[in-house]
Amino acid sequence: MNKPELLIPASSLEVLKTAVLFGADAVYIGGEAFGLRAKAKNFSPDEMKQGIEFAHAHNVRVHVTANILAHNEDLEGAEKYFGELKELGPDALIIADPGMFMLAKKVCPEIDIHISTQANNTNYMTYRFWHGLGAKRVVCARELSLKEIREIRDNIPEDMEIESFIHGSMCISYSGRCLLSSFLAGRDANQGACTHPCRWKYAVMEESRPGEYFPIYENERGTYIFNSKDLCMIEHIPEMIAAGINSFKIEGRMKTALYVAAVARTYRKAIDDYLESEEKYRRNMEWYKEEIAKSVHRQFTTGFYFGKPDENTQIYDSSTYVNEYVYLGIIEEVSEEKGVRIEQKNKFCVGDEIEIMKPDGQNVAAKVLSLTTTDGEAVESAPHPRQVLWVGLDARGEKYDLLRVKKK
Repeated sequence: MNKPELLIPASSLEVLKTAVLFGADAVYIGGEAFGLRAKAKNFSPDEMKQGIEFAHAHNVRVHVTANILAHNEDLEGAEKYFGELKELGPDALIIADPGMFMLAKKVCPEIDIHISTQANNTNYMTYRFWHGLGAKRVVCARELSLKEIREIRDNIPEDMEIESFIHGSMCISYSGRCLLSSFLAGRDANQGACTHPCRWKYAVMEESRPGEYFPIYENERGTYIFNSKDLCMIEHIPEMIAAGINSFKIEGRMKTALYVAAVARTYRKAIDDYLESEEKYRRNMEWYKEEIAKSVHRQFTTGFYFGKPDENTQIYDSSTYVNEYVYLGIIEEVSEEKGVRIEQKNKFCVGDEIEIMKPDGQNVAAKVLSLTTTDGEAVESAPHPRQVLWVGLDARGEKYDLLRVKKK
């Protein structure tokens, strides 16, 4: 049976380390240019070097996005950028634009190239085309069903890899090629500057009655006609493997370490359980579903995998996430005397009941016994984001465990 790669997003060095330790086989990251997540923190060259070294030390691969649809003025900088990546040594580049593909082949031919979903990869002839040019892998268009993916697998060379999304936010536009952002906000989604107008509230206005708005769908909270539910295929890993998919991709290069940890370790366990035995996978399904629901999401759908989506895949009354847990921080150091050191992400207090998330799937209940600043001052609460604190707990935490608390 094909053992699929679990491919996890990382927005920063901290998130990359979390992804690696919580179950990723590979991570995908963006540099400071030429990727489609310009608003993500992204990686400086030094951070990318550190991230690649950390991942490789843990036998995890690193894929770097360079998937903009390039204009003439981008090409000179892109060639220089590929030269820098050649020195850093990632395992693959994710590219959508044929011009960017040719530059990468010229500058760093030793690095594998994966063709981004942005390239509209909807049929096996497209896969053969890219294989003929030297691409190692093609990422499926999100509009494909599992039946279509199986047909692609059966009609492409055996050494060509298929990557497909298994979890995360769904773009409303065809293969992610959005023009709404450019039209409404002057920000080009295909250059990495999407303003996510698919999540905005819309109404209809009749020409002769300016200023009088009519909801498209009657609801007192508004109308979100482009707002898709999130993809979740945790219940369908057997079908994904049977379709011949080599890499299961999680969406989320804008997400926090908490999201990445929760999703990575859940899919890691689900994949491993299924490969051990289908009975074990089915037996643990409720745990997977409970854990995946603890990550930030907008309700769930199976997307296009079992046929074209209908009205039930959209959310019409809100664009907000379901978010039951608050991220407190990641353990950076452990001391017998002081407790655990974190860079605090959200406010919490002495006496709070929190949870320690461990990479092996355990969630350990803990009580906050003390909070101490790096200057040794005891405090009752941690109100300042990014404040470094020593946290005394009544349960043991290890380096790289995550702390979270359920919302009250």
